[in-house]
Amino acid sequence: MKSLHQLIAATTLAIMTVFGLSPALAADKLKIGYIYPSPAGDVGWAHELDEGRKAIEAAFGDKVESIVVENIPEGPDAARIMNQFAAEGAKMIMLGSFGYMNDGLKLAKRYPDIKIIHASGYKLADNMGNFQTRNYESAYLAGMAAGYVTKTNTVGMVAAYAIPEVVGIINAFTLGAQQTNPDATMKVVWLNSWFDPSKAQESARSLISQQSDVIFSIYQDTPSVVTVAEEEGVYVVNTSSDMKKYAPTKLLVSMQISWAKHFVEQTQAVLDGTFKGTAFWGGMADEAVSMESWSDDLTAEQKTALTAKVDEIAAGNFHPFNGPVVDQDGAVKVAEGETLSDGDLLGINWLVKGVETKLPN
Repeated sequence: MKSLHQLIAATTLAIMTVFGLSPALAADKLKIGYIYPSPAGDVGWAHELDEGRKAIEAAFGDKVESIVVENIPEGPDAARIMNQFAAEGAKMIMLGSFGYMNDGLKLAKRYPDIKIIHASGYKLADNMGNFQTRNYESAYLAGMAAGYVTKTNTVGMVAAYAIPEVVGIINAFTLGAQQTNPDATMKVVWLNSWFDPSKAQESARSLISQQSDVIFSIYQDTPSVVTVAEEEGVYVVNTSSDMKKYAPTKLLVSMQISWAKHFVEQTQAVLDGTFKGTAFWGGMADEAVSMESWSDDLTAEQKTALTAKVDEIAAGNFHPFNGPVVDQDGAVKVAEGETLSDGDLLGINWLVKGVETKLPN
């Protein structure tokens, strides 16, 4: 088995060969390292990160060179790859998982000339920024659709980790479902994994056995949950990519994300020498979040209401966390007339009323 050093060297050589470059010419390129927490398949989180890479290459051509390492668990393996990227001369690194944050910050402090963009985190440095999408916007809309179609009033959620980003998505989805169906309740299975297809499928089937007739796949980087829903004849919502082809009859909607615009802008800043470590939180107004493949089972009236809500959110005229919002214990978290702030959303650690499952310790 090749060492990581050999793998990266081989990848670099292959890229140079494809573009007909000599090592001397390649040295003038901006070398960018990408680390994904799961395989970059045809759909899912890592796929969309890789689409961002492709957008960079399309925009900058032979000014950039890519080194990609996929399916890397958070922890020592990721830290070693980051340091290897630095040793190989990378001047920009994309860290594709929340759990890469602390090691990424250490790297940023050790190598101030390397510019880092990190997915889903909250820590910053002069040379390290972070990025995420306002998936709570699309989750609210998907929840509205779920409220329209559920017959059992029970939605099952297969969720990755109980980090604030995921908790916010669950809460927004629940609030959206309750807006169209006040009797809707939610059950959650916590996988504690970004990539566990077998466990995800088992969890989906368990939720279906508990009368969930809409399943929400939250940050599962494969269509595992989506295909189970299609097989079992229940509606499904998924995050990151449009998965219509995996559930042609039962996909309710896909919550699409796009990093293309942001990744290109950050790369341009690195090339221009103007990069700053800032936080980007892109939503519908930034073309970072969209709704794809609404089910034909939704009525024309329902689709009109959903489209109107999309327009309201994109225009800044509606926020999914407008008060009043109460938690599972009935405590008021957002008062009437108020809106949950970005700061509170970034650290949200409570679930709304209607979610039956508790947060793990």
